[in-house]
Amino acid sequence: MSKRFDHFLAIDWSGAKGPRQKGIALAIADAAGGPPVLVDAGKGWSRADVLAILRDDLPANTLVGMDLGISLPYLDCEGFFPGWRESPSNARDLWAMIDRICADDPNLEASSFVDHPAIAPYYRRDKGREGELFRCDGASHGRGRFRVTEQAQAEMGCTPYSNFNLVGAAQVGKSSLTGMRVLHQLNREVPVWPIDPLPSSGSVICEIYTTLAAMEAQRSPSRSKMRDYEALNIALANLDSPPIAGSGAVDDHSSDALITAAWLRKVADEAERWAPKRLNAAIARTEGWTFGAI
Repeated sequence: MSKRFDHFLAIDWSGAKGPRQKGIALAIADAAGGPPVLVDAGKGWSRADVLAILRDDLPANTLVGMDLGISLPYLDCEGFFPGWRESPSNARDLWAMIDRICADDPNLEASSFVDHPAIAPYYRRDKGREGELFRCDGASHGRGRFRVTEQAQAEMGCTPYSNFNLVGAAQVGKSSLTGMRVLHQLNREVPVWPIDPLPSSGSVICEIYTTLAAMEAQRSPSRSKMRDYEALNIALANLDSPPIAGSGAVDDHSSDALITAAWLRKVADEAERWAPKRLNAAIARTEGWTFGAI
């Protein structure tokens, strides 16, 4: 049983347009044991639904993992938007800017941010629109600018993409921007590690990358998605979790959330998870970090 947290909530996130997103899934694991459980929204989740849970209905002492980037690259080019005088100097100011620019976007969407004339040059967008500043660090891999935590993920065998990339199935840019709107609207009611220090008690939000959880469940990065109950339960067993009832197919959003909730429960009390060797105060304040990237 965890000594620090009583519950572990994993949120597979989505940046898709529309009032409800098929890509959002929530699963919760109890520190006392038992299999992780999907949280059913009935008609599917909206981002506003999730914000309401985080703000008003979160069980006490819950570690929340959100599958999105909580910030943008900063250290690589000495700024989120180098060369633009209005570029924020820290993650919380970035969240506020995104939410302000997107105030009229419905459903906590973020289209207005990437369409902003001063910001669009930093993004790779659809229809071949790659801004002239998308590769401002000169990275040769073509996946765009990386935060330090994404560099660590790559060294662990993952294939992360830049949060400035909005194209392709692997892109995380849209979900990250919509997630940052949610984090801003929480108004500090739940600490967000490591932008906020880890408190000694109470609930905490952290960034997760579900591939890292799958890897620790003995899945390879290229086979991180589990689409049937047999594969899911084998992975859960590798995380010392009881199995989920069911057979046949399962959607990968649900399986990602279930595996990650079980993984958070297994590793959350390991002190080294909260002290990655490359994380420092400057990175915590600007770029944040992915829990589990070491």
